[in-house]
Amino acid sequence: MSVQLPNDPARDDVLAGRPALWLNPALKVNGIADPSLPIRASQVKEAEQNWKLLAPLLQICFPELTESKGLIQSKLIEATSLRKAVGYEAAEYGRVFVKADGDLPVAGSIKARGGVYEVFMYAKQMAEKRGILTPGGDITVLASTQARALFAQHTIAVGSTGNLGLSVGIAARALGFRAVVHMSSDAKQWKVERLTRLGVEVVQHKADYTTAVECARIDAEGDPTIYFVDDERSEMLFFGYSAAASELAGQLEAAGVTVDEEHPLFIYLPCGIGGAPGGAAYGLKAIFGDAAHAFFVEPVQSPCALVHMMSGSKELISVYDVGLTNRTEADGMAVARMSAFVADVMKPMLSGIFTVADDDLFRWLWMAETTQSIRLEPSATAGFAGPEFIVKSTQGRAYQEAQGLTGKLAQATHVIWTTGGAFVPEDQFKKFMDRGASLVNVD
Repeated sequence: MSVQLPNDPARDDVLAGRPALWLNPALKVNGIADPSLPIRASQVKEAEQNWKLLAPLLQICFPELTESKGLIQSKLIEATSLRKAVGYEAAEYGRVFVKADGDLPVAGSIKARGGVYEVFMYAKQMAEKRGILTPGGDITVLASTQARALFAQHTIAVGSTGNLGLSVGIAARALGFRAVVHMSSDAKQWKVERLTRLGVEVVQHKADYTTAVECARIDAEGDPTIYFVDDERSEMLFFGYSAAASELAGQLEAAGVTVDEEHPLFIYLPCGIGGAPGGAAYGLKAIFGDAAHAFFVEPVQSPCALVHMMSGSKELISVYDVGLTNRTEADGMAVARMSAFVADVMKPMLSGIFTVADDDLFRWLWMAETTQSIRLEPSATAGFAGPEFIVKSTQGRAYQEAQGLTGKLAQATHVIWTTGGAFVPEDQFKKFMDRGASLVNVD
């Protein structure tokens, strides 16, 4: 199928595979309160409470969470020397922070927030249904021999380009479930090997992410003992991610950051199918309303959210439909078609989407490591393009004017959400660094 995108200032650059910023014409004032949305903001609070409920169990299953008392959290790092390296030292860039989900415990990526949440909540529901856990009872019973014997009779399945598979596989095996991860052709071999070492069955496909997800879904539909973590449709995944917003809000307050109409917050979120960035963005809009300006970021050849949302189509549009290749080194974002659920939720509240070239991902990876010892994988660096687009580009200035932000950028805060990298093997990370160094003028 071939699709003609509507006239838009970003269209030509998008179709040519050049970095671009698209502004969402459907953005609404107080968009999170849009009555057409299929979810409600109160569900974010429910997810926060569920995370607290699960914390004692998570602490047992993952000893690395002992210090945090079972909470899966990442640091908020102010970009100091890094901000200078990437060219954001001028006052007009306000304050720049990195939300370091690339160093999250358990799964080493933002997917720890969604995948772990859904698997553990499913285990809770199963244990309650079987009478192992009474409502309001001790959640740690899910780590008991009786519970593990039950879970061992069931399978958790998921389709993934890599990090969600790691998250779901790690969580499922920690509770004793059998785990099957369908990996797309874009998945990195080291992620496959890590899952295999954990006792996860990995099914490798020669096709892309969409095919891997569909195969996982078909297997689950034919077997009642298989629970499918549906990255395309899962509200549970979405709200697992959304709970990160209150964590960030507390960290911003601790850093002395004010967020209001005069002090805007810009958040830049790498996007694959859209669940993780959508959940985080939704949570932040629930807290800060229109003072939070959320932008997705995608590779120039894999902008699935951008082409679909730009098209205005009710039917999902893939990157192939507009002549793009879906080829990128950013495996976590090598997705041809976004989640229809996320598209519907984000339509009234996403400020826009920008795209980045692969070479820039490696340059930023090198800069993050050499200037502030922030270790990332290529997908995780994409948000570094955000402040430049907002402050300097023609489209960014148009957004400032449309949103009444002109003259307020020096009082703004930019949060670059870095989404993965902690588990990258040393030899692979060295290759990333060597490529980054070759792209940077080093004295």
